[in-house]
Amino acid sequence: MTENITSKDGTTLAVDTIGQGAPVILVGGAFNDRSTVAGLGAELAPAFTVVTYDRRGRVASDDKSDDYRVANEVDDLAAVIEHVGGRASAFGHSSGAILVLEGAMRGLPIDRVAVYEPPYCADENQPRPAADIYDRLTALVAAGDRDGAVELFLHEAVGVPAEAIAGMKAGAEWAFLADKASSLPYDVLVSAPWQLMPFDRLAAIGVPVLAVYGDQTAPNLAEGTKAVAAAVPGAELQVMPGEDHGVLQRPAALAQLLAKFLG
Repeated sequence: MTENITSKDGTTLAVDTIGQGAPVILVGGAFNDRSTVAGLGAELAPAFTVVTYDRRGRVASDDKSDDYRVANEVDDLAAVIEHVGGRASAFGHSSGAILVLEGAMRGLPIDRVAVYEPPYCADENQPRPAADIYDRLTALVAAGDRDGAVELFLHEAVGVPAEAIAGMKAGAEWAFLADKASSLPYDVLVSAPWQLMPFDRLAAIGVPVLAVYGDQTAPNLAEGTKAVAAAVPGAELQVMPGEDHGVLQRPAALAQLLAKFLG
């Protein structure tokens, strides 16, 4: 069932609800919308009330703000939690993982947090994009250059080689990526890949946290996930054999881990 709810600044968010049981909110990362976490939601629905939503500026959710701020997306998550009764657990993938951690760090009523490969920078010696990637990205979005924004994000924030991006542009999936271009500044802001992860703030999280990564993923994603588990008191770390960052396309095993953690 799809419903429209209103966030603090008047932004309309499209929210899907399926299943029954304790509420769990699923939050996708860059280039994701509620459809990309739907498979995971279907796996969890027999035991949980699963809630997915289009993050602002994506698909059926608009964006009433005149600037990009992490607080906007935290307010959106708060609105979804309120919509499902005022408390919920949350799972986030990639930048969505950082968003749900941010919600916990800012005191939202989240009971349990599970994250898959949050793209934090855990090592000061790790190659990082320049901080002006945000300004260049927003300039491309403002100019209507969706392809350019996607290319910039993939190359500098994700580290995809230029020749691989050229191949992606020739594929059928490029239109899906370009459709999400206007929301990419939010992913960059919440992840802040030009700076080290907020170890001290993570250490203040007081709810149970599960951090998961695949053993076939990029080394920086594995290290970021391990660092979250090390920083949050009592956090649990799990490694998924044979998995990489595309785990949402194969959700069954991940759903088993989440169901056990969420109870």
